[in-house]
Order: sequence, then C-alpha cells, then structure tokens
Amino acid sequence: MQALLDAIATMRMPLDAQRIFHGRGGLYPGCEQWTLDAYPPVWVLTSFQPVSDEELAVLHEALSARWQALSPDTPLNWVFQYRHEVQADTRLMAGSVPDPQVVTENGASFRVHLLRGQNHGLFLDMAEGRRWVREHVAARPGIKVLNLFAYTCAFSVVALQAGARHVTNMDMSGGALGIGKQNHHLNGGSAGASFWPHDIFSSWGKINRSGPYDLIIADPPTYQKGSFIAEKDYARLMRRLPDLLMPGGHAMLCLNSPKLGPDFLQDLMQTEAPALSFVERLPNPPVYADVQPERALKVLLYKAPD
Repeated sequence: MQALLDAIATMRMPLDAQRIFHGRGGLYPGCEQWTLDAYPPVWVLTSFQPVSDEELAVLHEALSARWQALSPDTPLNWVFQYRHEVQADTRLMAGSVPDPQVVTENGASFRVHLLRGQNHGLFLDMAEGRRWVREHVAARPGIKVLNLFAYTCAFSVVALQAGARHVTNMDMSGGALGIGKQNHHLNGGSAGASFWPHDIFSSWGKINRSGPYDLIIADPPTYQKGSFIAEKDYARLMRRLPDLLMPGGHAMLCLNSPKLGPDFLQDLMQTEAPALSFVERLPNPPVYADVQPERALKVLLYKAPD
C-alpha cells in the first residue's frame, strides 16, 4: 500500500475530474487492487479486493493530512468503494457528496453520481478520446456524428462544443441518456443532439436513415448480457461501418477488456470492413500506464476511403 500512500502524500489540488493513482496497471507491486480518483470536491478510493478497517483508517489519516496541507479551511470529502464481481459496495467515509454533483474536464461540465453503482457517470480513462474528438471536430466544423453506446453523452457534449452540426446519441439505457440530456444543458443546451433509447442491433434502419456520418464513435461494454458481448457483437457492428460513414469519415472503436488486446479489433476490422484503413491507437492518459499495454483501454481510429 506504500505506493498509494506516497501518491496521496504528493498529490496536487485537482481542478478537473481525473485519476490520481492507478494500481491496476501493475506498475506498483502490492497495490494492484487500488485506484484513487478525484471528482472535486470528493475523492473516490476503490479497492478490487476486501479491505480491513485498519487499512481504511491508515488511508483516512493519509488523505486527511494531505487535505489539511492542500485546503486547510475546507472539509475532506471521500468515498470508498469495494468492487467484487458485478457488485459494488460504496461508503461515504468523511464529509459529504454534493447532490447534484457537477465536475469539469477541459472546459466541459458533467453530472456524476458517486454513491451508487460501479460507474460514476464519466469514464476518466476516456479523457484522451474526448480530447481527440474535440480537436477532430474543431478542425472540421459542421460534421455529423453518431455516438453509439453513448452512456451519459460525454462525447456528444465535446463534439457540439467543438462545432459539430449534429450528434445522434444511442444507448439502451434511457436513464443514462437522461443524464446525457442534463449534461448537454449544463454546457449550453441540447440543440443539435438527438437521444435514442434503442437497442442498436434492432435499429439499423433508423440509424441508416439518419446517416451517413462523418464520425462514428463506438464505446460498448465488453460484456453486458442483453446488450453487447464483444467477442460476438463487435463483428456485427464493424460490418455496418462502411455503409454508415461518409467518404473520408472516421470511426473510433473502443474496447476496455484486459483479456482482449488491440489485435482483436484489428483482425476483426480486416475481416469485416477491410475498406477502412487503420489510422492509430490513441494513447491513454499517462496515469493509466500499464505493464502490459495490450490489457489497457484500447481506442483505435479508422478512416473510410476518400
């Protein structure tokens, strides 16, 4: 646990939501179970293994000492989450959590919910993907975007901020899209955005009629029964891309599975949509460095022929 304690002792005052410590990457032996995230003004400490009350007390003292140095006139707010299998036990350990809570990233605002569920409303590891979308759209104002598995529509928010003409957000979860609508209103409104609470694989006709698109973003779950199973369903998605993309359009394909490396996506694309050319794999935020990069989040860019 020492590497985590060292990270706490040296961390700076966070302004944007961000990861502070990533033991899951294997760079800190003995700390593989731990992550620490900042969702200002709240810290979220997560363990993927059981933790004793004594360990939590040590971590509380470390967080308290550092917070006293960073912001002595404000209370420490922190949450502990223990994740096991598909469950998450979450506890407020000190202070309070704003309700509603809004955090920022690179000039955009997002609703988050830290005390319920495994996912908090904003995937911090996708920060570089959102940065790329912002820069890509800013260089091509007026483009049309399809955001598949949109969740809370963070990609849509940054695309519209950067000058997209329209973004279609599709996700089976109406609740997630509801938060997505709130995110748009936090950032100037939802003009130019559509929200479709549909199963993608039952909605190709509607998707086609709204296309073609200059940019398609696909950030599906790796395994979610009834929604998407990467080994089975990514091929079904890929073979649709050539007909949905404008000439010269781009596709961003995401995969967050430690068991499936980038070759899984690249081999499938070569089989299912060989006309699309590989551009690059986007880097992850440096804090997410992994001793085995193929295990980490994969964000691959492809381009349709001109």
